[in-house]
Amino acid sequence: MITKKTIIIFLLILIAIFLAVYFKISKIAPPLIKVPELVKENKQNKTNAAVTKTKPSAAAETVVAHDLTIPWEIAFLPDGDLLVTERSGRLKQIGKKTLALEIDGVAAVGEGGLLGLVLHPDFFSNHWLYLYYTTRQAGKLVNQVDRYTLQNDRLEEKKLIIGNIPAAANHNGGRLKFGPDGFLYVTTGDSQASDLAQNLDSLAGKILRLDGDGAVPADNPFSSAVWSYGHRNVQGLAWDDLGRLWATEHGRSGLLSGLDELNLIDKGKNYGWPIIQGDEARPGLEKPIIQSGASATWAPSGAAYFSGSIFFAGLRGQALFQAKIKPGEPAGISELISHFKEKFGRLRSVLVGPDGNFYLLTNNTDGRGRPNAGDDKIIKIKPEF
Repeated sequence: MITKKTIIIFLLILIAIFLAVYFKISKIAPPLIKVPELVKENKQNKTNAAVTKTKPSAAAETVVAHDLTIPWEIAFLPDGDLLVTERSGRLKQIGKKTLALEIDGVAAVGEGGLLGLVLHPDFFSNHWLYLYYTTRQAGKLVNQVDRYTLQNDRLEEKKLIIGNIPAAANHNGGRLKFGPDGFLYVTTGDSQASDLAQNLDSLAGKILRLDGDGAVPADNPFSSAVWSYGHRNVQGLAWDDLGRLWATEHGRSGLLSGLDELNLIDKGKNYGWPIIQGDEARPGLEKPIIQSGASATWAPSGAAYFSGSIFFAGLRGQALFQAKIKPGEPAGISELISHFKEKFGRLRSVLVGPDGNFYLLTNNTDGRGRPNAGDDKIIKIKPEF
């Protein structure tokens, strides 16, 4: 007679046989999904996600200017006065002389508006000043760079240097810097159309290189203004003492905010956006030297080189970050330190002045920060790093 106990034992034996056969097959069976070329770093590969050390600072600070409205960039005139751009379209002079010049045609939409500012290396003799701003053409938002002559407290002789840079409410880039080679470098964002960063026929998601008149240098890699591509939103440029170009770049945003980057920029290289990010890798695409990781964000903006380190301003990171460069080649970062964490709020730019002091530009009045009394400000810091 077959008892209930016998039936249960028989069923358990069948289940055991089935599981043994299943796991034996699964060990030898090929994967159902082909492994793509895109890979992430595994435990055997070193991640480039930075571990940030927070360092308290007792550096002396002085408020140089206050009550600015959504400022973006600062620059020193030869006489020591400061120039600062405000996104609404105002260029201000602060110091021995106080001026506020309105820039015609600026469209202050979202992150757009009057952004980058740089003086020509021969400003003392030619008085050339360059501005990057968002405007409207035929009802469409675009970014452009214009050159002006600043003299007699006026901006004159306006000249278009480069135009038709794709623009949007966000991801407009906007940094202007002259490199040690004497050429003008311009950062652009992907204008919220990420595929444009990989399109060499588009100026979006690029670092551009031009001469002071807007002509394309003969040694540019693509016979165009494009110097490097595959960028999401570069907002900081700095050259180290070896002449190497470093760039800060915003990673993904929103609920998945993170994976901000510090890149070492080489001629003609593709920096991967939107194909790779963070620790992801693919042949022919450049990974960042360091990145913030998926669970942290710097929201990095303006950058400067000082005494063996790249310093960059953090917006959401609310700090001045110091990336210590490893000596020699290959290039690397030995340590990442945050200074003034949450002391001044959001920081948009950092500049090493002709006096050797640091000048920080806060960015608390753009609707994303919490303005303190007197915001926004330019703050002078005596470097003790």
